[in-house]
Amino acid sequence: MSTVTLPLWLVVLVGALALIGLLDRLLVPSVRWFIRSRASKVLDEVGSRLRIEIRPFQQTHRQVLVDRLLYDEKVQQAAAAFARGQNMPREVIMAQIRGYAREIVPAFNAYFYFRVGYWLGRRIAQSLYRVRVGYTDSEGLARVPPNATVVFVMNHRSNMDYILAAYLVADQAALSYAVGEWARIWPLQQLIRSMGAYFVRRNSRDELYRKVLERYIVMATEAGVTQAVYPEGGLTRDGRMRAPKLGALDYMVRGFNPAGERDLVFIPLGINYDRTLEDRSLLLGLDENAKKTGALRAAWNTLAFAAHQARLMIKSEWHRFGYACVNFGTPLSMREFVRVRGFDFRKLAKEERYARMAELGDHLMQGVGKLIPVLPVPLVALVFERNAGQALSELEIKSEVESLIERLEAASAHIYIPRRDRDYAITAGLRMLLLRHIVEERDGLYAAVPAEAALLRYYANSIAHLLAQK
Repeated sequence: MSTVTLPLWLVVLVGALALIGLLDRLLVPSVRWFIRSRASKVLDEVGSRLRIEIRPFQQTHRQVLVDRLLYDEKVQQAAAAFARGQNMPREVIMAQIRGYAREIVPAFNAYFYFRVGYWLGRRIAQSLYRVRVGYTDSEGLARVPPNATVVFVMNHRSNMDYILAAYLVADQAALSYAVGEWARIWPLQQLIRSMGAYFVRRNSRDELYRKVLERYIVMATEAGVTQAVYPEGGLTRDGRMRAPKLGALDYMVRGFNPAGERDLVFIPLGINYDRTLEDRSLLLGLDENAKKTGALRAAWNTLAFAAHQARLMIKSEWHRFGYACVNFGTPLSMREFVRVRGFDFRKLAKEERYARMAELGDHLMQGVGKLIPVLPVPLVALVFERNAGQALSELEIKSEVESLIERLEAASAHIYIPRRDRDYAITAGLRMLLLRHIVEERDGLYAAVPAEAALLRYYANSIAHLLAQK
């Protein structure tokens, strides 16, 4: 009997492949069955209490949606035109489009969304902030037809916006939203896809990619999927609202049929924080001379920040990052919007459609801007910003804040006063600025730290526009 000698690395490799094959044949199908059965139970449970039901489109197998997108008539037309223009084989173009479709289409799983995602969102949000819903137009929201396609339109201050919005509307609907390429890392990518979100390449000039993205958004909108969009197209870097980029909104409305079975309803939503996690990083983006932060450096900074917070927790010196507040405004019916103005987006020439889209974008962003909550830190920051270079006593700060509140109330701003106690709100805002060394106290007088002027302005800017409103 002869002996066959194999190198150890080959034995390990063969064993690993055999184990993978065994798992694929036996364990993986069982796990998939378990997850699907749990998802079905969750769908039955939450379906009865959600105001906006989960649409069949969201429950469709991902590969089916990829194929539908791949063989969509307009995608096929774009592929044929591109192949002719570039003198390339159609098969090559279709393979490229398939890759785009697989990149974009989510894999919604009700169990992950309402169990894992909701639990994580709630724990993260409530661990970091005192989460509050300030103002809600309950009557307006109650008038939204159950079969309407609902789109939440919101400002974009932090990457926490995704978590906060999904957490706070989880009793109303399952949100689908676009996420940038930054999140396409394991295991975040898989979790985000299972939550119904889709990835986008922001500022992409690839015509084929943009056509595939457009058709996916159109399909989801026509199917009634509840979505959330950030018209600013990115995080605000100086605290002010950015000019809107209307690409996603344009995709949603260009095929809207006013006489169709579904209305398209936009719900404005305003978000603000006493502290955003990315504030200093965002401000660095405004400095043209600042050294670009690489991925490794960004990861190191994140770990260092987390370690610092952990040390504060161990020493019982950690405080939550203040208040995070969301306001829900009056829904805007597209059916009513186009009826009053007497036009149909489907019948407009390109230039006129752009003009009408700009009108719609301005209307929506004005609504969002009016809803941004006034919180303790931005309120006190605005006082120091308006009194730059001056040292103020606590009594003077309170007097200035009271004056600001009167002006903001006259402008119909939504002010969140914690505990309905203005003195407490002022104290909470001032304490946060002191803890972060944005403001310093000497001999009973408070003054902004000159080196942190940009950071102070960042928070003041979040509500400064409210004073300019009539």
